[in-house]
Amino acid sequence: MSRFLPKDFVYGGATSAYQSEGSTKIGNKGKVAWDDFLEEEGRFSPDPASDFYNKYDVDLNLCREFGLNGIRISIAWSRIFPNGYGIPNVHGIKFYHDLFRKCAKNKIKPLVTLHHFDTPEVLHRDGDFLNRDNIIHFVNYAKFCFEEFGDEVDRWATFNEVWPVCSGQYLTGKFPPAIKFDYEKVIQSMHNMMIAHAKVVNVFNEFGFNGEIGIIHSLETKYPYKNCYEDELACNKAHVFCNKFLLEATFNGFYSDETLKIIKDILEINGGDFKILDDDIAIMKKASLKNNFLGINYYQSNFVKSYDGENEIFHNGTGDKGTSVYRLKGIGEYMFDVNLPRTDWDWLIYPEGLYDMIMRIKCDYPNYKKIYVTENGMGCKDVFENGIVNDDSRIEYIKSHLNVIAKAIDDGAVVKGYYVWSLMDVFSWTNGYDKRYGLFYVDFETQQRYPKKSAYWFKEVSSSGEIL
Repeated sequence: MSRFLPKDFVYGGATSAYQSEGSTKIGNKGKVAWDDFLEEEGRFSPDPASDFYNKYDVDLNLCREFGLNGIRISIAWSRIFPNGYGIPNVHGIKFYHDLFRKCAKNKIKPLVTLHHFDTPEVLHRDGDFLNRDNIIHFVNYAKFCFEEFGDEVDRWATFNEVWPVCSGQYLTGKFPPAIKFDYEKVIQSMHNMMIAHAKVVNVFNEFGFNGEIGIIHSLETKYPYKNCYEDELACNKAHVFCNKFLLEATFNGFYSDETLKIIKDILEINGGDFKILDDDIAIMKKASLKNNFLGINYYQSNFVKSYDGENEIFHNGTGDKGTSVYRLKGIGEYMFDVNLPRTDWDWLIYPEGLYDMIMRIKCDYPNYKKIYVTENGMGCKDVFENGIVNDDSRIEYIKSHLNVIAKAIDDGAVVKGYYVWSLMDVFSWTNGYDKRYGLFYVDFETQQRYPKKSAYWFKEVSSSGEIL
């Protein structure tokens, strides 16, 4: 039996500035840390990406043609303030005005993220969000955007994926500055980013800016590998570390005693501490009731086993299936030998995890107002033949996740929209151009767009509301 989504549901496609725009040296754009990092690695370049900087008109026309009524866009902080602060860049301001006006012309509502992994290089070099001075710069940048673009944008997210940013920088070393297993920096950076989020939310409300504001968290539901005390304990530690710490900061405005105990235990085992300043909790509490929405990025769940060894992580960045390793000292080991399908990049396909996370938020944080699933999709090694991509596996992936969203809505959760990651094929931070997520295939040499089979299927869903 088919499920149906509400009539006012948002059917969107998701992008980010650095992954789609290209033109990293155009229009007085300032550097971000990724620029030098990727050049030093020599594996791939963010130019031209999907050339959204020049092709947004084409992409928005495709949105309209294929029934999408929403798009996730991020503003590149360094296009507005090349150094993160100072005199605004008129070229960057004009670009985003033109982009947002084109959205309006096509009747496609933008959800705009202020920070999507791309702190200006000057600020990143100065400690990124470990440096509290950069919180001030972020708040000033956000306020400028609200004032400048508020007539064109009324749905804002402060950050995209606090946990992946901080863990990528300081745990796995996949993101610049490529530090591994520094738990103190991971936790301190997460906390400081949540202070930055809270301050922006408070400014948004104090100045009476129009629209709604929230934050986007990447949430991976944790399950014990086996039904035993040791694995259940490891599972809870992983949930606190990756999810609960951030959700409590968002919706409660403070950390529970249980959360603080687990965080302190993790730090004691791995070395380090983290600091909460005297007014931090007051700032977070003030903002906790003013989040208009939560964005959930969901791709996979994790099955966690008790683990007593040292830290060991191997990131599968090539699509060589079965090579991932994820073992966290004092927390647990992520297991992949479960009876579930997985992508070539070892991401477990488990839509029930999205349902469980949505219902957990509904139960644990009753002050949430609504949820948008702001990223969900399947990275594939798409085969492009004669202008056609038959991506049936992607269709099945999206279909299964839309079904659990509909079930969650039927069970009382307030979920207002779904944004496929990604709208078009984009540049990947750690995979370059081989891992494709888009509804629209991009020939990166010619920048031509080609609708995939999934785009036609998604159009049918958006037009009828029926998950076919």
